[in-house]
Formats: sequence, structure tokens, C-alpha cells
Amino acid sequence: MSKTITIDPVTRIEGHAKITIQLNEQGLVDDARFHVTEFRGFEKFCEGRSFWEMPGITARVCGICPVSHLMASSKAGDAILSTRPPDTAVRLRRIMNWAQYVQSHALSFFHLSAPDLLLGMESDPGQRHVVGLLQQYPDIARRGIRLRQFGQDIIRMLGGKSVHPAWTVPGGVREALHPESRDEIRQRLPEAFDTALLALSLLKDSFEKFERETKTYGDFPSLFMGLVTPEGGLEHYDGLLRVVDSEGKVLVDGIDPARYQEIIGEAVEPWSYLKFPYYKPYGYPDGMYRVGPLARLNVCDFAGTPRADRELRQFRRLGSLGKPVSSSFHYHYARLIEILFALEKIEEFMEDPDITRTHIRSWAGVNQPIGIGVSEAPRGTLFHHYKVDQQGILQTVNLIIATGQNNLAMNHTVKQIAQAYVDGNHLSEGMLNRIEHGIRTYDPCLSCSTHAVGQMPLHVQLVDAAGQVVAEQVRG
Repeated sequence: MSKTITIDPVTRIEGHAKITIQLNEQGLVDDARFHVTEFRGFEKFCEGRSFWEMPGITARVCGICPVSHLMASSKAGDAILSTRPPDTAVRLRRIMNWAQYVQSHALSFFHLSAPDLLLGMESDPGQRHVVGLLQQYPDIARRGIRLRQFGQDIIRMLGGKSVHPAWTVPGGVREALHPESRDEIRQRLPEAFDTALLALSLLKDSFEKFERETKTYGDFPSLFMGLVTPEGGLEHYDGLLRVVDSEGKVLVDGIDPARYQEIIGEAVEPWSYLKFPYYKPYGYPDGMYRVGPLARLNVCDFAGTPRADRELRQFRRLGSLGKPVSSSFHYHYARLIEILFALEKIEEFMEDPDITRTHIRSWAGVNQPIGIGVSEAPRGTLFHHYKVDQQGILQTVNLIIATGQNNLAMNHTVKQIAQAYVDGNHLSEGMLNRIEHGIRTYDPCLSCSTHAVGQMPLHVQLVDAAGQVVAEQVRG
């Protein structure tokens, strides 16, 4: 008799979701699904607003990566104005974006995933969180907290506050970087570098322990997509779209992100509020692709900074015979390399003598009815697509969020882990946490809320075909 296991809510992710696991009569996994159970409707309620308001509004999509929406929305506004922000404004936008990478990736590694990686996937759930990490590894946990704080402080120095700063606007930014802030950033960079290198060392030392997880936590063929510089380097703010397949063959190269609709389609399923983007030439669901840190390191030819390039060379040895790195478990590694890259770029920009210039905004009116802004969020490529009337009032809005683009891959990952670890005749909390960790590798950003501290509630039921509960487990 078939059964269903439900994990609701999924813990230590940013947002609300559940997982269902379908078992056959032998207690083996037939299928598994990742359901996003919240609906927010930003695209619809933004209609009728002025595009000038959109950076501040869409930043509220998420409290963890509001800067990503500030960047993409402001760039869409730049396109509507048909203007380019002053060079200093572009550099300042980039600095804030890299600062977000530091704080967001540090949160993912130290707060959300390190409890599993350092304390154990099947350790006591009452201790398997950031507070338990502080108790057993106080120096590591504190340094992770300070690294995240450094990223947040840079955002605050530029935008006035670390969450939802109303700073980037169509045409540029509102405030310049003060020389005192530049000097403080310079002084704090050495500690940030030390912590990033410590995290890399800790993770690489654990690879042997997690050899089985590496092979079962989302290790499958897929496409990868991300932005690259015109030269093929790692890019987080601007650039061109590139798509490669699981063999490393480049399918799309050098396409203007404003043409994204030529290669990306969006599907929906009745069991999730999260859309399912796919690579159009391959159709749905065969056009599954991944975005984010793993994808960005797979599609770029080089990083472009000394330390990150050294790590990237080591990272690529994890791929089979020179192919892209396919295991989603290595999103953790890619995330730490991107922290290192972001710190190096921030350090480089702090030495720019023009970085404190006050010419930081261009002014214009509505010159184009369509504005498409694309940027790389920590979790992957983010698209904002606006259509306005002559007064700049939004007629339609389309947002393609990075986590949505990983949706097919996350569902595939959940199924793969469940088939490797779940025994329907003998459930354990640790088994279920492993499935949750497969989702954490993608660091999904589903809304503003974060489940990071404490023993989160988990309710699991096995239900037979007649709807009767035959086994149950509750925590929290």
C-alpha cells in the first residue's frame, strides 16, 4: 500500500515550504516534491505604480537579498530612461552588490548549513543550529557572524541601513561613499579575508567525510546559466548570458540579457506557488537548468582576481574529465569562493581614487516603454521586466527569481536524496534533515523570513492510500 511522508515546514531556509515523499508498497521512494506554500503576488500589485518606486518596493521581496532587487529594478529603470548612470555610481552599485554576497553567503554557510556540516547531518536537532554551533565551535561561529556583519555594514555605509536601503534609483544612486567609510572598509578587510579562508579550509577538510553526500545531494546532468563578462570572466552585476550543458558545451554565449525571453520559458504546477523556468529550446521539463554560485563558476572561464582564481582551479578538479562540477553539494564550496572574489573586488575598488566622487546620478524622463534589468543575486540570475506608459506607470511586471530557476533542480535533488536515504519502514529525524539539507545547498530565498535559530517545528506523517495515518513524528 502506497504511503506519503510530509516534511512541513522545511527548516533553516529563507521562507516557507514543505516536502512530500511518496513511497510504494515496498516502502521505497517513488517520487518526492518540494512545495513552496506561500503566495506574495508582487508582480500583480506593482501594476499601476510608478517605475521610480520599484527599487524600494521590490527590495521588500526579500529581507536577505534586497540589494539584488534594488540592482535589477534600478537597471530596468535605467533602460526606461535610456540613460547610463555615472561611472562612480556603477562602481558603488557593484560594491553594495558584492557586500551583499559577503553577508548572504556567510549567512548560508555559517548559520544555515554549518550546523549540518560541523555537527553532523543526524546530530541532535536540539543542538543542530547556530546556537549549538556557538557552544561547540565558538570561535568559528563568532567569526562567521562578524563576516556577515562586515557585508551588512558596507551596505549600511552606502545606503544608510543594512536592510532595504532606498539608495539605488533609476539613473544612479542617492548618496556617495564617504572617505571615512572607505577607510573603515579598508581596515576591516584583512579579518574578512582570514575568515573566508578559514571557512574554505574547514569545508575542504570535510570533503572525505561527505563523499556519499557529494554523490547523492543533487548530482545529475543539467544545464547551467549565468552572466559572464564580455571576456568570459565571473560577473555579478552586468554582462552577457551564457548557458552550458553537463558536458561543458556552450549552448548560448554572449546574448544580451534583455533577450532572455528567447531562451527562458516559465511553467507552472498546481502543487507549488513557485514557477518553473526552463531552457526553451529543450522544452519543459527537459530544459532544467541551474543558476547561482555553482552555475556561475561552471559557466565562467576565469574569476579575475588572484585568490579566487586559485580556488577556482581547485574547484574545477571536482568535475569529471574537465566537465562542469555537477554535484549541488558543491554549492557550499562555490559560495565561499564567491565571498573571496567579492572581498578582492571590494578591496580593488577601495583603491580607486574616484570612488568618493559625488557625481552619482543621471537624470532623464521616460524614453522607452520597456525596461529589463538583470543582475546576479547570490542565489542566481535575477530578471526584472517592466512595461510602462508615457507617464512611467507600470502596465505589466514580470520577475524571474533565481530560486525559481533552480526549482526543477531542487525537486530532482529532493527525490535523489530521498531515494538514497529514506526507509519508509524506519523513519528517523536525521533522514529527513538530510533531505532538507539538499534544499539548503541551493540556499533558496522564498520570502523575507529566515528560520535560523532554535528547534523549528517539524510534522511528518505516513499516510496510506485510504488516508489513514500509519506513522507520525512531531518535533518543536
